[in-house]
Amino acid sequence: MHHKSSPVEGIQLSARPKNRMPETVINRCRIVLAVPPNDAAPGQLAEAFAAGDVASAIALRGDMDGPRYQAHLEALVAAGSGHDAVILAVDDSQAMGRTAADGMLTGGDPKALKDIVARFSPKRIIGYGPVKSRHQAMEAAEAEPDFLFVGRLDGDIRPDPHPKNLGLGEWCAEVMQLPVLVMAGSALESALDVARTGVDFAVLGLAVFSHTGGAAEAVRRINAALDEHAPRFEDEE
Repeated sequence: MHHKSSPVEGIQLSARPKNRMPETVINRCRIVLAVPPNDAAPGQLAEAFAAGDVASAIALRGDMDGPRYQAHLEALVAAGSGHDAVILAVDDSQAMGRTAADGMLTGGDPKALKDIVARFSPKRIIGYGPVKSRHQAMEAAEAEPDFLFVGRLDGDIRPDPHPKNLGLGEWCAEVMQLPVLVMAGSALESALDVARTGVDFAVLGLAVFSHTGGAAEAVRRINAALDEHAPRFEDEE
């Protein structure tokens, strides 16, 4: 598989430069968690981090108001303390700034993205999504965010990823130098469907946080499947 030189450039590890990280020894698609907006999530997230490789966690907001979301985000940051993963807010720069969150996923008009990146980068990671078309992806890439996200964070209601998301993610991974995240489905094995597109990260929500065996078991099983079956990235010469 032909791939960009750094499959994880743009999502940093803790205690490393804020919006970049060096090559990882895990040279395949990695897990990003879409964390549900409930009181059980911080404990589940801590278990997930302890169970195996997780690159990042995105804090879903749901119907939380500003103060409650900030408290939720702060609890997730605490759950991730000591683990090599980043915590990202969703469209809330105030909550990001008032907590130790590493960055933010933002959406909307790609033309406004340039100002957001200029304001917060490189101190914070700024990702863009959901990307819904090739044109939107190209527009967003011009603003030089740290990553692109394809899919809906609450879009994992079916076992399999949406075919359109897989196709768009594959195209973005082929033509973009930016890391690409694609929403997986509610089944653990859906992470492999995402990995086979060549994107850098599979985003999993219900597959982990609603897994009957618990979040830790889900992360262990997903990583084992990716270790065994996910294609490896090949560096550009």
